[in-house]
Amino acid sequence: MSKLTEKAFQQKNKRSITEINEKIKKRDVQVLTVEEMKKLVESSGIEVAFKEVDVVTTGTFGAMCSSGAIINLGHADPPIKIQKAWINDVEVCHPGAAVDLYIGATNMSELRPFEYGGGHIIEELIQGKEVELRATAYGTDCYPRTRLETTITKNDLNQFHLLNFRNCYQRYVCATNSRSETIYTYMGKLLPRFGNATFSGSGALNPLMNDPDYETIGVGTRIFLGGSQGYVIGEGTQHNPENRFGTLMVQGDCKKMSPDFIRGAAYTKYGTTLYLGIGIPIPILNAGVAKKVAIRDEEIFTDIVDYGIPRRDRPKIERVNYKELKSGRITIHDKTVRVSPLSSLKKARVIAEKLKTLIEDTAFYLTAPVERLPTDTTFKPMKQTKEITFVNSLVHTAATCTENEEISAVAQRIIERSVNHIVVVDDQGKLMGIVTSWDITRAVANGKPKLKDIIIRKVVTTTPDKPIDEVARKMAQHHISALPVIDHDRKVLGIITSEDVSKLFGR
Repeated sequence: MSKLTEKAFQQKNKRSITEINEKIKKRDVQVLTVEEMKKLVESSGIEVAFKEVDVVTTGTFGAMCSSGAIINLGHADPPIKIQKAWINDVEVCHPGAAVDLYIGATNMSELRPFEYGGGHIIEELIQGKEVELRATAYGTDCYPRTRLETTITKNDLNQFHLLNFRNCYQRYVCATNSRSETIYTYMGKLLPRFGNATFSGSGALNPLMNDPDYETIGVGTRIFLGGSQGYVIGEGTQHNPENRFGTLMVQGDCKKMSPDFIRGAAYTKYGTTLYLGIGIPIPILNAGVAKKVAIRDEEIFTDIVDYGIPRRDRPKIERVNYKELKSGRITIHDKTVRVSPLSSLKKARVIAEKLKTLIEDTAFYLTAPVERLPTDTTFKPMKQTKEITFVNSLVHTAATCTENEEISAVAQRIIERSVNHIVVVDDQGKLMGIVTSWDITRAVANGKPKLKDIIIRKVVTTTPDKPIDEVARKMAQHHISALPVIDHDRKVLGIITSEDVSKLFGR
């Protein structure tokens, strides 16, 4: 094929956003949801799909913690230069001038922490509800007021804009827990010993998964955001496209949004967040784009990660694809484990359908990016100038016994070792319980001769890879002064005491 013929072929086999918008205007546009497009590609092939379809709509609905809203209150009389502010007892940020506030989705109520937070305030304002505002200031010559109490609705605000700095993750890891205790995380409640797993993201429905090279998604792309129209304003924080963990920074007018697609939420014992619906139309500009949107759940892989290890680089246990995740069952170490989504796949489909209808009804036009998002960005870890101490640096040998020993023998061991805790183990060295010098003293005073009658069976433990801060928090939370250090098979590796921690912090 000559260069002239090839150029003519390429010109014939591509379309522009301007052309697509003209078809929208004339109600002649062909729009499919991304699931419909995938079925068309499977039945008829890429070339046919490209010729027949102009736009594909995508959707995702899930927790997007890096979200919030900028509000402008207007000036009070006399004026106030806000220093601190609270809405419904949730402290909100004062990032700029006198009466601009930022409601962070994860900020929690001072009266109802872990139940109510910034995400709920944003939802309630969008619903049209009234919220209570109070603020304090230090007072200046031009802003003399030092206190403010009032109520507001969205109609009282000059601006009420969603401004989210990390949304719409391309994909996410699958979380599980190797510990012997339940943990509560931003990936939800994770049961002990790989008792369950959770995942996030809509897989083959996800906008960035269908345009991984950001050919059609960039700065200025018009999107479906929270039930209204919004825009991509840049790459999201922690944007990591090389590893298929791209993110978006987005903005939209909350006054036009719907509570059907934006909800405040709370994760048990973790904190509050905001569930948000995002849909992005992908113009099928050429056959290459058509091929990309044909990606299936079984082709999208992610890692099963052990959240039981509270470190930045958590162990990766297995690889899994989104088809397996959506089936509700995955395999971890030859064990079938129940897996559940934190995102709503049903809502993601509703968003894709809603966006399709908006385009067909000429209520939504496409925009060409004014700048493409970077494809070579990598996510760098935090720079740390001070060394963090972990349990493995302070753990020391534990004094142990078996449950069949005499109390007098255990008491003698406490004296000989000058310790206050004896860890009870079985013949394999696995944890069975713990006794303290106080338990022994009380047993002798009460005439209890058998050790097994006084053993504390429910033992709070730690592992070598935990940070000392977590150990101190556990001790304070449970009002105890030592933690046995165990491995994942519950074999006792040693012990760490409050005295060890106090020496480290110089107390």
